[in-house]
Amino acid sequence: MKPYIVSLFGHRDLHAHRKVEEKLTEILRELIRTKEYVEIYIGRNGEFDRFAASVVKSVIKDFSYGNIGMTLVLPYPDKDMEYYDAYYDSITIPECVAGIHPKGAITKRNKWMVEESDLVICYVERETGGAYSAVKYAKKLKKRVVNIGSAEDVENEEYK
Repeated sequence: MKPYIVSLFGHRDLHAHRKVEEKLTEILRELIRTKEYVEIYIGRNGEFDRFAASVVKSVIKDFSYGNIGMTLVLPYPDKDMEYYDAYYDSITIPECVAGIHPKGAITKRNKWMVEESDLVICYVERETGGAYSAVKYAKKLKKRVVNIGSAEDVENEEYK
């Protein structure tokens, strides 16, 4: 069984916690209902990542029937690996980031996540930063993108 891979990206600062929680929960519930298995790829480089991970954990607890998992995708090893191992279903460091400077490794990791994804869910409000660059790359690769930071994109984009 090939999992349906969903990558999450968002700005370092998050200003709309309730909106993110509502929209992300809605999308994840629909994916759980319609896909055989969903694998969520997420980083841990800002407030959006940490908050979105807690929403995913909540959805897994409340709505899944064993058909969704969450993988932390790191750009390099981290001192908190033991904590991460207990919180996430799995952890991966893509081979493509080996030997790359930490700042460059984040960008390379994001590109890898996009390339592996069937769907990119993002919270992007401005045209700057790593999340914006990842989404721009996803669109270039013609990946499905749903921006929960914009009501327009959520209403008009198919994520099933």
